[in-house]
Amino acid sequence: MIKNRKRVCLVLVVVLLTVYPAIMGCGFKEDKQAEKESVPQATQTEHNVPKPSAAPTTAPPELSKVVPPDVIIEVEGVKLTRKRLNADVKKSMSLIGKEVPAEKRQLILNSIRQQVREDFINRTILEKEVKRQKIAATEQEVSEAINQLSSNLPPGMTLEEIMKKRQMSKKDVKDEMELGIKINKLVLSQMKGKPKTTEKDISLFYKQNKDKFKMPETVRVRHILVAKQTGDDEKIKIEKKAKAENIRKQLIDGADFAELALKNSDCPSKQSGGDLGTFTRGQMVKPFEDAAFSQQKGEIGPVLETDFGYHIIQVLEHNDSKTMSLDQKTKDRIRTMLDQKKQRETFVEIMKDLRAKANIFIYEK
Repeated sequence: MIKNRKRVCLVLVVVLLTVYPAIMGCGFKEDKQAEKESVPQATQTEHNVPKPSAAPTTAPPELSKVVPPDVIIEVEGVKLTRKRLNADVKKSMSLIGKEVPAEKRQLILNSIRQQVREDFINRTILEKEVKRQKIAATEQEVSEAINQLSSNLPPGMTLEEIMKKRQMSKKDVKDEMELGIKINKLVLSQMKGKPKTTEKDISLFYKQNKDKFKMPETVRVRHILVAKQTGDDEKIKIEKKAKAENIRKQLIDGADFAELALKNSDCPSKQSGGDLGTFTRGQMVKPFEDAAFSQQKGEIGPVLETDFGYHIIQVLEHNDSKTMSLDQKTKDRIRTMLDQKKQRETFVEIMKDLRAKANIFIYEK
């Protein structure tokens, strides 16, 4: 019945170094330009060194050293080997492989390969820097970060399931969280003395971005579905519609909706009394959407036929479109978003500086 089922990409919010703000917590929706900000890529201080070959190539004097044939990148003496790179790329592809169209597979593969290389450079530089500055993360801080991550996962999803999918051990998660906390402290230390977000900043952002605070019209609906099957002939369809009509009559006569849904519905939502939750326009097939948004709250609507079958719909909530007011809750969300933007900008500045100073040798493009 849902036209485009929401695909929730469950990303373990740890130190994915090119998406550092994830560590800082969930922010408010912001402008497109901010979304494009990322960790600096290759800079002029990074050396592209040709691999040794049958006809030796002379590297610059300061780079004239024997390069192991399987090394792709070297950062401050830490090497990324081809074997490690290929393994990481394969692991990433395994998470999305089935969803990638064949014609785009090579493009995605190349993109992931480049991302793994960049992540290695950024991570190595940051690990060196937090160690140099002797920035530490306590066991309590790591434990609290893991607990917070677990509590923020979508209903029905566990950290253990994500770890299994991403082939991560408990130690891996702990190590990622520990590094994330250290990076967070590094960023916050660089922000000392910078102007803090003011009430004026918040009011100005709200005034200039009213469109971002619009809440669309929504409905919350529960239904009972008598599903059609491929190959159903007219006789079977008539019988199924009659079944739906009978269920509707029972509901009008006072029967419990949740009980009838559990006993009769062919939709997985029957386990929650037929409740489909809250949705906006465009998420359901058109006939279902039209019925849901036009029915009166509490009304047991007429039997509705869609490609999925025969539905009996009841609207539980109907909320009109509106603009969020600038109350304290909205102010707090804007403040968090603006603070995170400053943190992200500071992180980008830190990375530019660290990469400019680091010894980065790229042996293979």
